[in-house]
Amino acid sequence: MEDKLITVTSPLLPSLDDFIPMLKDIWDRKWLTNNGHYHKELEKALAEYLGVEYISLFTNGTLPLITALQAMRITGEVITTPYSFVATTHSIWWNGLKPVFVDIEESTGNIDPEKIEAAITPHTTAIMPVHVYGTPCNTKRIQEIADIYGLKVIYDAAHAFGVKVNGESILNHGDMSTLSFHATKVYNTVEGGALVCHDAATKRRIDFLKNFGFNGETTVVAPGINSKMDEIRAAYGLLNLKQVDGAIAKRKATAEKYREALKDIPGVRCLQDIEGVHHNYAYFPIFVDEKEYGMSRDALYAKLQEHNIYGRRYFYPLISTFSAYKGLESANPKNLPVAHKLADQVLCLPMFAGLDEESANRVIDVVKNKR
Repeated sequence: MEDKLITVTSPLLPSLDDFIPMLKDIWDRKWLTNNGHYHKELEKALAEYLGVEYISLFTNGTLPLITALQAMRITGEVITTPYSFVATTHSIWWNGLKPVFVDIEESTGNIDPEKIEAAITPHTTAIMPVHVYGTPCNTKRIQEIADIYGLKVIYDAAHAFGVKVNGESILNHGDMSTLSFHATKVYNTVEGGALVCHDAATKRRIDFLKNFGFNGETTVVAPGINSKMDEIRAAYGLLNLKQVDGAIAKRKATAEKYREALKDIPGVRCLQDIEGVHHNYAYFPIFVDEKEYGMSRDALYAKLQEHNIYGRRYFYPLISTFSAYKGLESANPKNLPVAHKLADQVLCLPMFAGLDEESANRVIDVVKNKR
């Protein structure tokens, strides 16, 4: 049916029949938050599923970024990417730090490691890369640079739930990694997030920081905030974890269908799977070259909407162009040519587990025929 709305994403929802008994159990326990039963169960289950040793749950995906910088006691300048969701850079600003933008790789959209060293100053203390669309950064090269200059590495892995490289979780790279469990993500807890670290002492400090800094009933050891996940979302998350593999498999099938259908269209570039990487198909971006395609990205975006299909220009505009950051020296467009190019070309097509074949064909038809 042509009038049926196709959104760019749609949330993975657990069965209400399964969720209601868990809600009843929460009501019977009368323990709604503060490290309750389901919170503990979800931390254990996620650590096992993701292949990480220490994980701490949060109420959204932005607070782990803010807390990671606090937990690592980062000061001065943090090198990061302008090609991300605004939360990445906002977390740096909220810590009173200076974001320093460097350009990205055209092939992946990830931070270009070869541009990092030129941006390092005596005030640089950390690098905050992003695994864009769930595609792994060049973690080896980034770590080499960090080791040479004594820098911490905090990965924004909001898109990278379940992503592995040669069988190892991408979340085990760097000093910390953060996740988002927002409703739009591959795996969601409605709103939520997590912070992954590599030792018990750091996990303990993170747990203090997300609970006002309390260590026990009367002792406050740090100026923490309140960012704990509640029991209701933790229970919801446990149910969604049981079906996330099936959801990823459905996303993969849609991605393969899109790639095959669009591969020979001049001016349309798709990201390809990388050998050795277990992808999660979080998004399906295409990059539109106006001259070759014969239509601008924005015109295609509007054309899809005429057919009740809603894509997303993700990430556009660049973070470096927003009023809070455009005055930074590193935000100069001359410093970020590839990022500006991708931001002007990118369009994410509808991608979610419940996207049926008829809907995918409608999307493909508009992109192929431009009408």
